[in-house]
Amino acid sequence: MFAAIAAIAFASGIVNALSGAQDAAWRGDGYDIGRRIFWEMTSILVILVLVPGLILSVRRMRRTTNLAATIGIGAAALLGFSALHIAGMVGLRKSVLWLAGSAYDFHFSMASVLYEFRKDAVTALLIGATLWLIDSRRELRKAVREAQARPLAPQEQPSPDLIWLRDGSSRIRVAPRDILWVASAGNYIEYSLADGTQHLIRGTLAATESELARFTIARIHRTRLANLDRVSAVDFKPSGDFELTFDNGKTLVGSRRYRSAVASLGSRGAPAEIGAGSGNPAKPL
Repeated sequence: MFAAIAAIAFASGIVNALSGAQDAAWRGDGYDIGRRIFWEMTSILVILVLVPGLILSVRRMRRTTNLAATIGIGAAALLGFSALHIAGMVGLRKSVLWLAGSAYDFHFSMASVLYEFRKDAVTALLIGATLWLIDSRRELRKAVREAQARPLAPQEQPSPDLIWLRDGSSRIRVAPRDILWVASAGNYIEYSLADGTQHLIRGTLAATESELARFTIARIHRTRLANLDRVSAVDFKPSGDFELTFDNGKTLVGSRRYRSAVASLGSRGAPAEIGAGSGNPAKPL
């Protein structure tokens, strides 16, 4: 960063010296390129010595959250930069020319100081803005690297699917696992849960069947749905009907019309038992 600022400063100084010499030649004065390059180089050398101070000021301003304090730091840095630049430039020129057996007169006056201050203000603002942008880019790259190096937080495990039942004026949240069966009751649907509670909900069995199908709750009768994941045994009757026994000991009769809904229980790996007929003990799958 410092090398880039120095290269730009020296290149700008040489261009300014050449332009000033050419302007002087057009006015009829001497070209004297060497003297003008000397003026520019002594000014640039002092500016480069002061660049670290500008870097510290810019970083202090970036860390300050109070606007008034930020403006105060910037103003103090600008005034200090200009004062040190003028003093250093004049001192360096006097010293070099004294060693060469010559002399240098700055023609100190308020007009001369204001003339130099205007140039110093532009120089300090350009360098300060460049430093600010460079620091901003550096901090952004650092934040990106830290974000990439940071291990990904483990994703939260999704909560189990839940359904809401409206029981009168109340709404009840129910886990599908807790449902044993659902039965039609006129214009209502009755949910029977494993803990023995029941909830009467207004609706149709067809709509409820579609809603609960993803939870392995299937129709086993024209008026009933059963949670096949809670079935521990199936007893097929000679008539074709069947009786389901749930893991809490409760039973429910299904119709032969829907026998196919439970025919695959054994192949699904359910911990169920199947009976060969009425009166026969249930046999393990």
